[in-house]
Amino acid sequence: MTAVDDRPMTTDIVKFFENFEFPEEFKVELLRGEIVMMAGPDVAHNDIVEAVVDQIPRRRWRRLQTQDIAILEETSEPQPDLVVLERGVGPGHGRLMPSEVITLLLEVVSKTSVDRDYGVKRSIYAAAKVPGYLIIDPIMAQCVLLTEPTGHGEDADYRCQRITKFGDLAPLEPIGIELDTSEFATYEKVRPHRYP
Repeated sequence: MTAVDDRPMTTDIVKFFENFEFPEEFKVELLRGEIVMMAGPDVAHNDIVEAVVDQIPRRRWRRLQTQDIAILEETSEPQPDLVVLERGVGPGHGRLMPSEVITLLLEVVSKTSVDRDYGVKRSIYAAAKVPGYLIIDPIMAQCVLLTEPTGHGEDADYRCQRITKFGDLAPLEPIGIELDTSEFATYEKVRPHRYP
């Protein structure tokens, strides 16, 4: 039995989520027992993900877009915008990537995902002990790198936080690169928020 199969099924929600056929035009995630559906992303969002993928060396890193994640001890199956893990690590097939093999997760904030990306996903990814969580925020024109996960469950968080404004180089220590953010676009006519 794999680590993915060892997740506790404390409720039927995980089975329901894994067996239900959701409409293809929606991104669907299971976050702490809640099913979250979102419409497709903004073009600026996709351009940012593409720009990041282009900068992560393929020889050393697997760069998986919209890969579902399995997290032990969580009723969560998030689908980050980008999953980065060492080449040669993790399964080569299947829907779920075990969180314990992941080096960096990336979420690009959308107009409706601010609270989830900065709040619940921050806690979920820290609880999963993912070494790096990068939030790219086209609303506030900033990148937030979170490292050193600590704690368990809803109390989990990251000890270190580094904020880089768009246009500057963003150090991504977990994968050993500096990310050029100069091409990252911002959303138009969106109200600023209070995070991080």
